[in-house]
Amino acid sequence: MNQPAATRAPLTPQDAGAAGAEVDSLPGGLAAGIEAVLMVIDEPITAARLATVLRVGEERVTAALQSLRDAYDGGDTPRGFELRELAGGWRIFSRRDFAPFVSRFVIDGQTARLTQAALETLAVIAYRQPVSRGRIAAIRGVNVDSVVRTLLTRGLIHEAPDDGESGATLYQTTSYFLERLGLGSISELPRLSPHLPGVGDIDDYDVDSPWQSANHETT
Repeated sequence: MNQPAATRAPLTPQDAGAAGAEVDSLPGGLAAGIEAVLMVIDEPITAARLATVLRVGEERVTAALQSLRDAYDGGDTPRGFELRELAGGWRIFSRRDFAPFVSRFVIDGQTARLTQAALETLAVIAYRQPVSRGRIAAIRGVNVDSVVRTLLTRGLIHEAPDDGESGATLYQTTSYFLERLGLGSISELPRLSPHLPGVGDIDDYDVDSPWQSANHETT
């Protein structure tokens, strides 16, 4: 009986070579094997994880991923999808040029869009994380219990590890949030837009926030 991946002993160079030969012997080789995995994931996957799954060296996987990305972006036949590296991993997405059509297909007839209150609350969490529900309410000036529950349900935020000091539950954004915005990390968030009513003065709160330390110029 095969051992679970988590308990399987690391591959020796000889084993890795044999396993690599296994995937290389299939139609399309390593590149096709990577595509097969990319087609079934629901969140970005790291090159290291792909290397473990396909049992080849991580350097080979990284090079193959970059070659696939270049192939999808170039060539004589433009593709309607692209391979992106974001949120710490790789995933295939619909090409941005076709976003209006994909959005129309996904949301037509649905009421799944976030409300303005949810968007404002999400902005507060994104720029102030980790942040407590009480602090979010103080910044927005309204009760945010139901909105926070909605964001939790959507998978856009989650509870941060307990800091062991305040005792309050802290919230932060998820990798799914980064994925939806096409960001690699929180540090890539732009400065707050003045068009977000109710959160334009967020920079006045706790100027030592992680995002501000990474993005704001000191005077």
